[in-house]
Amino acid sequence: MSSCSIFTFILTLCLLWSCFSSSSSLHNATVENVTLRPQHEIQKLKLIREHLQKINKPAVKTIQSPDGDTVDCVPSHHQPAFDHPLLQGQRPMDPPEMPKGYSQENESHEDFQLWSLTGESCPEGTIPIRRTTEQDMLRASSVRRFGRKIRRVRRDSSSNGHEHAVGYVSGSKYYGAKASINVWTPRVSSQYEFSLSQIWVIAGSFADDLNTIEAGWQVSPELYGDTNPRFFTYWTSDAYQATGCYNLLCSGFIQTNNRIAIGAAISPVSSYKGGQFDISLLIWKDPKHGHWWLQFGSGTLVGYWPVSLFTHLMEHGSMVQFGGEIVNTRPGGSHTSTQMGSGHFAGEGFGKASYFRNLEMVDWDNTLIPISNLRVLADHPNCYDIRGGVNRVWGNYFYYGGPGKNSKCP
Repeated sequence: MSSCSIFTFILTLCLLWSCFSSSSSLHNATVENVTLRPQHEIQKLKLIREHLQKINKPAVKTIQSPDGDTVDCVPSHHQPAFDHPLLQGQRPMDPPEMPKGYSQENESHEDFQLWSLTGESCPEGTIPIRRTTEQDMLRASSVRRFGRKIRRVRRDSSSNGHEHAVGYVSGSKYYGAKASINVWTPRVSSQYEFSLSQIWVIAGSFADDLNTIEAGWQVSPELYGDTNPRFFTYWTSDAYQATGCYNLLCSGFIQTNNRIAIGAAISPVSSYKGGQFDISLLIWKDPKHGHWWLQFGSGTLVGYWPVSLFTHLMEHGSMVQFGGEIVNTRPGGSHTSTQMGSGHFAGEGFGKASYFRNLEMVDWDNTLIPISNLRVLADHPNCYDIRGGVNRVWGNYFYYGGPGKNSKCP
């Protein structure tokens, strides 16, 4: 064998030994990491499976949605709400008295969700519930707080990363609110951020006793695992601490509708300089029983928040808000690029900026009346802004939103 061949042979042996040693070290390190955490992972999976058993109820029918969701048709008296100590043994209420002055003209229809476009529906006496998966819960930053918003210190603060552009009224007694909300697919830059557009009915202080009822659409990769805009509800009676949740992810909201799945993707959505789509939502307090009802579009009752869930909202709201909210985690130390609304500023107007139109409130006499004295507020107007107006067709309205990070919002 030549000296050159011997050198090549020795070099090859050295390289093989080096690779084997590295691989062995890597394997040992990996084994050590795995053996360090098995109890933690086992405990986490146990918690997840226990929670899934609570919220995923036995179904009489299952529907596969084109977007990958599984929708379970659950008997209405077995829905998660009736696990609540104050609601056990109850059944859904009969439809309430509608507010006076309500018109069904030019309203949206109820086939606005991807899963319902399959032509399948849930039988009478059941409700459609989007099934929560292990993957949904594993994405959550906290298993114990799955399905809950992060607590905000006060509405006009964004110290914990929540930023808003809202129209609001306060200083009176509010028994409900109504608006048509333009639906878009804003870009959300991080799994732990979201972008939503909603109505808030609020009572109490922004300390520990805040009561809110919320409904609208949201893009939340953490909660749903994708970037589709989804119809959602929320409630809390203690400033987002221990009570309340999104959709039907805890006991609370009682659904009465067998055609709408809360948390399911909305279709169609609006496009820049193209077709515009909005959803009309009405929240109001039933004067007879006191529950807070939610209606979608043309007279379609979704369900209600039982009055027993609340303290301050047992009587009425003290503030109503409409608008957008995002979470800014400040990736890399700069402002997020997560969009609000359409991702364009209010000044661009119709077809480009997102809007809320026909803003109304319900008064003490269960009458829908136009909002008056609407004030607008943007926490960071260089990132997301808002502009209000009034006209004969849209009544009280505003455009809102923005791109997030830009030259004026570093």
